[in-house]
Amino acid sequence: MTGKLEKIWIKRARRGPMDAKEHATLVAGKGLRNNANQAGKRQVTIIEKEVWARHMKELNADLDPATRRANMMVSGMPLADSRGRILQVGNCRLRILGETKPCERMDEALPGLKEVMWDDWGGGAYAEVLDDGEISVADVVEWLP
Repeated sequence: MTGKLEKIWIKRARRGPMDAKEHATLVAGKGLRNNANQAGKRQVTIIEKEVWARHMKELNADLDPATRRANMMVSGMPLADSRGRILQVGNCRLRILGETKPCERMDEALPGLKEVMWDDWGGGAYAEVLDDGEISVADVVEWLP
């Protein structure tokens, strides 16, 4: 099963804007180059295109997925219960460390969004970066054995 990297976002500063990028650089043990959040456990955050679409349908809304404030959006690659798995994005590997729970900023964007995202990995996943390298929108995404 393979999926696709749909979007990449870089956060300029804590609580700052999310800038869409066609290409970005992953730095092992840190995250995305020039992203406000570096190192720690949440080096990158990932959401699923299909899950975001389901949230928008449930809330009868059409928010830009950048509202989620994740670094990447993938399609065709379910993230639920993926803790400990290795996700290959282009030529780079990411180890999924856990589920990203939504914060109060989601309800600031749209009342009820936090609640619909809360269960079943609806807020996406966070990961550590295992390899340095470039990623690009449309890169193949797949689980490694």
